[in-house]
Amino acid sequence: MIMKMNVYDIIRIKVASFRTGLVLLMLFFAVSWAGSVQAQVPGAGQPAAAAAGGTVSGIVIDSVTKKPVDYATVSLFKAGATTPFSGGLSDEKGAFRITNVPAGTYRLQVNYIGYDVKNVGGLVLAPGKLDRNMGRIIISPGANLLEAVQITGQQALIENKIDKLVFNAEKDVTSAGGNVTDILRKVPMVSVDMDGNVALRGSQNVRILINGKPSGALTTNAADVLKSMPSDQIKNVEVITSPSAKYDAEGSAGIINIITKKKEVSGVSGSVNLGIGTRQNNENANINFNKNKLSVTANVGFNAGWPQTTYSMFESKNTLLGTESSSNGKSTSNRQFLSGSASVGYDFNDNNSFLSSFSRRGGSFKNDGTTTNSNLSRDGELINYTATNRNENSMSNFDWNNDFTHKFKRAGEEISVAAQWTHGTADVDYATEYSAFTQNQRAENLGTNNEYTVQVDYVLPINKMFKVEAGAKTIIREIKSDYDFFNPNEAGQYVLNPITSNAYDYGQDVYAGYGLLTASLSKGYTLMAGARMESTNIDGSSGNTASGLQPFKNDYLNFIPSLIVSKSLTPTQTIKLSYSKRIQRPSLQFLNPFRNTSDPLNQSQGNPELSPEIGQTLEFNYSTFVKSSVINASVYYRRTEDIIESVVTTVPFTTIDNAGNEVTRDVSLSSFQNVGTNNSIGTSLFGSAQLWKVLTLRGNINAFTYKPQIISSLQQGEQETYIQYNAFVSATVKISSTLNAETFVMQNSARRTFQGTNPSFNLWVIGLKQDIFKKRGTLGLNITQPFKDYKDFESSINSGPLVQRSKFSVPFRSFGLNFAYNFGKMNYGAQPPRKKRGVTNDDLIQGGDAGGQGGQGGPK
Repeated sequence: MIMKMNVYDIIRIKVASFRTGLVLLMLFFAVSWAGSVQAQVPGAGQPAAAAAGGTVSGIVIDSVTKKPVDYATVSLFKAGATTPFSGGLSDEKGAFRITNVPAGTYRLQVNYIGYDVKNVGGLVLAPGKLDRNMGRIIISPGANLLEAVQITGQQALIENKIDKLVFNAEKDVTSAGGNVTDILRKVPMVSVDMDGNVALRGSQNVRILINGKPSGALTTNAADVLKSMPSDQIKNVEVITSPSAKYDAEGSAGIINIITKKKEVSGVSGSVNLGIGTRQNNENANINFNKNKLSVTANVGFNAGWPQTTYSMFESKNTLLGTESSSNGKSTSNRQFLSGSASVGYDFNDNNSFLSSFSRRGGSFKNDGTTTNSNLSRDGELINYTATNRNENSMSNFDWNNDFTHKFKRAGEEISVAAQWTHGTADVDYATEYSAFTQNQRAENLGTNNEYTVQVDYVLPINKMFKVEAGAKTIIREIKSDYDFFNPNEAGQYVLNPITSNAYDYGQDVYAGYGLLTASLSKGYTLMAGARMESTNIDGSSGNTASGLQPFKNDYLNFIPSLIVSKSLTPTQTIKLSYSKRIQRPSLQFLNPFRNTSDPLNQSQGNPELSPEIGQTLEFNYSTFVKSSVINASVYYRRTEDIIESVVTTVPFTTIDNAGNEVTRDVSLSSFQNVGTNNSIGTSLFGSAQLWKVLTLRGNINAFTYKPQIISSLQQGEQETYIQYNAFVSATVKISSTLNAETFVMQNSARRTFQGTNPSFNLWVIGLKQDIFKKRGTLGLNITQPFKDYKDFESSINSGPLVQRSKFSVPFRSFGLNFAYNFGKMNYGAQPPRKKRGVTNDDLIQGGDAGGQGGQGGPK
């Protein structure tokens, strides 16, 4: 008899057993960094007077929002000089500090994209008074920006910071009335395919976060969830191609963090957004209350798509076996999604604060379709048949986060403790009826995912130049997939088929610790160096003893270093060199060995022996701005070992037809393998320029190579070097002070695999945005792909004797109207913004069925 423990017992035992080790590991990192820095910092451990030169410090403040400006360029000039003597960048609190400044007379200059240059002259450092605190230095948006400033200052559409690139979606005209997928297609280095799968620099092994935290909804089906999130709720998107050690190591390509709108204001405020279109409809409402020590926020939203009809074509031929199969299909689908969130924050005093947030998402996707099929077996027997299927996929997820932060007496020193519980269910029900070849079938696949995370982070400023961060984390995942498969008996009644049914249990525990050093050095240098250790323990077992599936276990330990070095060449030019190492753990969809036979001719199966992908990236970046023009360019080298890709083969499969006869046919089987190693060289270029004060042009291209070194057992001919890319151009025209127009065009090349290609993708969008009600509201019009109703997406496999081709035709043309209105009294600057903390599980391949659908599911 097997006794099962409840989740609270599991958490108590596992967390307790690792608590001491996690705390010791955190302290080890902190003490080690502190000791090494103390030994190397000039003047460390000595009286302050022993240090050479003085210091110039201060805080950069936005004149409109009254908030600190992070990563502003601060330069120090000797009197009469035109080139800077020294300088640096302001930190996330707007503070800067320039050290080792000898006595003399200086001029201080502050630069920030889109803002007027601020000069402060007559700065004298006397021999007896070398330290000078400039206090608050106020900078103002440029004249072009001030014309559009209402309550908050206007940011540039793209911002380049030391460890990330930020796309400010609030400024994008054509995003209104769309969804998050529409926004991501415009973000530099990001591409989105026809199914909504997101890739960063061509790799879909990217971790997607919402407000710095994972979401159970995203781990179940990221593409569909992103389509259900209205674009009007998105503030900005952060792209992190070289994450530091404080981020989880998961996501070999990097991290995409989606930040939703949340007003840091006092008083009561809110907004409503209504959108209607030929493709989808969105309704959202927000309310914010923030006064004294208490803050409360709430959001509710609904998203629904109109029924859409798609067409499909599939052909497969194996010249070695002499087999052929083909199909043509038509299906109609619709979806609807409901979401809500609420948070309560309370500041007990200046040193202690608590925040609890809860979010829930749920929805359903329905699909009805018919296909005509043909199959020629190796013995020459030809079978033609039709298949009619009904598929309904419903899901529900919630995330509950609780964060506590304690600030010490020393400025900047703090410790935070965060805990998160993510729970999700996914229920796939389908029924398929065949005219021949195989039995009619029905299936129910219920997946359940529970994830528990405890995270501790500690920040210790060594001095005004150096800061140490350390932390520890435990993630406990428990995933269960129950799959019940039914076939008709002699009386035509559907009964459970115990041979093809399955219950699968999967567990993954991750234990991690990290240390990170940030140094703001003289002469414009900034350094971030860190290291992280992650231990992963995986186990899985099948409840179907008749299937012959054996339990599996896989444990591994990874050391993850990171390094970022930034140098301000001039007040307007910055270079950056970074190195990062990442891993990509296979999730349940990739590991579950139970075969998915829902499609009799195209089946799939996981591989429990998969190893994680290991990726290392070295990147050099250059950015500059001149007045309103911005250029951001980078070149990079990325080596990926143990690449995980789908491998398609032709195999015999025996089944029972509707008459009860045993039938053996050749089918296509898709599985996953570590196919080899890829060394890729890439470049990315983004540019933005404002012409004649009314026209802004933007463009981005990211190109990279693909030539994997395939393992010998899979080698099927010479592999060529392929160049892949994604690119876009856009133009914004300021028609009047309240009316803007924008057009956007994008193109993604076909994505290569070692066996073939996945579809290319292009899109054209036009948008208008009119401010109304004294700029408290807006009206928007968006047109997508105006001259063509359907788009065709073609894939191919050419792997030795196996040749396959498929095509999907999907409706894309749409017209939409959007209305947004902000209400309430908003007083900015009444209180400092909260520091973002909490759980950040940068984990698992996106789209992997962590919700438990790894067994089998209906056709999608």
